[in-house]
Amino acid sequence: MNKKPQRTKNRGHRENRGTFGKWLFLITVGLFTLFIVRFAYIAINKDVQHVNLRSQAEQIYTQQRIIQARRGDIYDADGNALATDTSKYTLYAVLDRTQKSSDGKPLYVKDRKKTAQILSQYINLKPAQIEKALKPKGQAYQVEFGSAGSNLSASTMQKIKKRHLPGINFIATPARQYPEGEFASQIIGMATPKVKTKNGTDETNLVGQLGLEGYFDKELTGVNGLRKDKQDVYGYQIANSKQVMKKAVNGDNIYTTLDSQTQHFLENKINKAYKSSNANSMTAVVMEAKTGKIIAATQRPTLHAENNPVWRNMLVQDAYEPGSVMKILTLAAAIDTGHFNPDATFNSGTWAMGGGKITDWSSSGWGTISYKDAFDMSSNVGFAHVEQDMGADTWMKYIKRFGLLKKVNVIGMGNEVNGYTTFKGALAQANTAFGQGITVNAMQMMQAFSAIGNNGKMMKPYIISRIVNGNNGKTVKQVKPEVVGHPIKASTAKKVLGYMQGVIYDQKGLGHDYQIKGYRIAGKTATAQIGGAHGYSTGDTNYLYSFVGMAPAKNPKYIMYVTLRQPQNLKKPATKQIASVFNPTMKMLLSQQKVAEKAKRKVITMPNVIGETTQKANSQLSKKGMQVVIVGSKGKVKQQSAEPNQQVLTDQHVILDAGGEYRMPDISGWSSADVQQLARILKLNVKENGTGYVTQQSISPNTPIKRGTTLTVQYEAKN
Repeated sequence: MNKKPQRTKNRGHRENRGTFGKWLFLITVGLFTLFIVRFAYIAINKDVQHVNLRSQAEQIYTQQRIIQARRGDIYDADGNALATDTSKYTLYAVLDRTQKSSDGKPLYVKDRKKTAQILSQYINLKPAQIEKALKPKGQAYQVEFGSAGSNLSASTMQKIKKRHLPGINFIATPARQYPEGEFASQIIGMATPKVKTKNGTDETNLVGQLGLEGYFDKELTGVNGLRKDKQDVYGYQIANSKQVMKKAVNGDNIYTTLDSQTQHFLENKINKAYKSSNANSMTAVVMEAKTGKIIAATQRPTLHAENNPVWRNMLVQDAYEPGSVMKILTLAAAIDTGHFNPDATFNSGTWAMGGGKITDWSSSGWGTISYKDAFDMSSNVGFAHVEQDMGADTWMKYIKRFGLLKKVNVIGMGNEVNGYTTFKGALAQANTAFGQGITVNAMQMMQAFSAIGNNGKMMKPYIISRIVNGNNGKTVKQVKPEVVGHPIKASTAKKVLGYMQGVIYDQKGLGHDYQIKGYRIAGKTATAQIGGAHGYSTGDTNYLYSFVGMAPAKNPKYIMYVTLRQPQNLKKPATKQIASVFNPTMKMLLSQQKVAEKAKRKVITMPNVIGETTQKANSQLSKKGMQVVIVGSKGKVKQQSAEPNQQVLTDQHVILDAGGEYRMPDISGWSSADVQQLARILKLNVKENGTGYVTQQSISPNTPIKRGTTLTVQYEAKN
């Protein structure tokens, strides 16, 4: 039998398949092992190609938000906000039609025409312009509306939101609000938004540019806080996750000395004078004579002026030749050193000296006049003589004693100029005596003037009262009145005030326009030439006119200094232009002072102090606010000028009779009623001249007196 054929088996092929399978197995195991090792490495180290997975996950699930710190506020003396934080809004429209809410409502502009019609009611664009902006060329996700849709107020934003326009949204940016408007703008300054990247996040903060905003930018600027928390993909906080919170630190608050009512009043008056005179510039400052406290200050143009805004504080950053107001200081120096004889005379008009010529404002002069007339009539020649008699070295010593040629450094007023003078040669030295050839700034002059109005004590002007922590309300810095010198004696200051009254009230005085009915004013006018690269300008419109006034004249409470530079319209004389600012402002202040003084007076019932020791009676009555005058040398009260149970005013003079030897009290400032009470107790005969309050008494204070003696007193109106 034949055998069936057998298939030949390929043993080599079978072996190859086995080898392949083994290698496949080994590769698979190797790859799996490598995967496990790599996975374990990633799981342990949380790093892939130098990317930290832990931090990546943190970034994906961690929400980080900036907590905006509040910039400190700036306040007036009564705590009214002058600068405070707010927000400005930029309007934008979403055009992408894929933007819908979770319930399918459109989050894009659906009706362009309707949207344009409504928006035109709130922004300065016509409906057609808005509609055109809503149809940009090409594809756009969203559009804005330029300057018309920027810097919108919160109220405008709210009004637009209430119209419920789909696709209309807002971007808020920090902004600064100045509620009082045109209110000492050069002093308050301004702050503007600035974007800064910090830790990868853009922060928009307000930055002070000038004025108090710039000077105190560090103090006003707070420190932003930060909030971090972990959220799932749906926006919910992940359970057991920690929330990181860094609180915002608010900036400090600045309190100024500015009196809101006076400041607004002054702004109104100077605005009218500036417009009517068409001047190049104006400044005005009102300061308390005894403290240096600035209660109002302004300038024109302001930094908000429509035409040619001025981005500087003219009160410290402008140097100018002051003119004849300098004669106040020259006069003070001459009196203080014994070099002023008011009755001596000189030839006015012109005086050749030092290779040049001194000329009066009236070049023909007034003939031979006295040095008192030289002050009343503002004679340059006269004060050149005064400077020469005094000596240049002495005069320079007083220039420095009055604080000129160096910075005042008013807290809150930066970039101050020093002022300058060559002071070389007799002519240049004499020129400084009447305010030419020397430059100053307004704060230097106010500081110097304070010595005249404050019995020789010179006060540093100040405009900041305190700085308060914006988080806990504690005072960080307190600014108090500061005496910066005693350039002249008190007696000198009083004499200068007397001569300054002559400028206002003497027949020859040039300051008649500054008289205020019911009040007595001390002042000095000035007309200064304006120097330039090619010498002094000429023509009536090329002068710096000014006036400084102090009131009440005998014991000033306020000093006011007004300057008017290059008025182009002189239909009304410069003195009247300045008076339209000075007179009503000073009258308002003096009227307020009078009302305040009356308000302090209270009616009380006079107690019976007869039989009490003079020491105990004095203490008891003084505590009630009475002005106690004790006459007699013994220790117990025998008689009192006001009867027990009588109704009296708290600031009334009460005379207590102690018996024994009597000496004349100082009765200056007493009323006629007070004098009559004293005469009744001391049995004096009284002769009275004038009306008002005692200015002279025939029997000197502390002089022994006998009953029946005649006392003559002179009264004058008290201002």
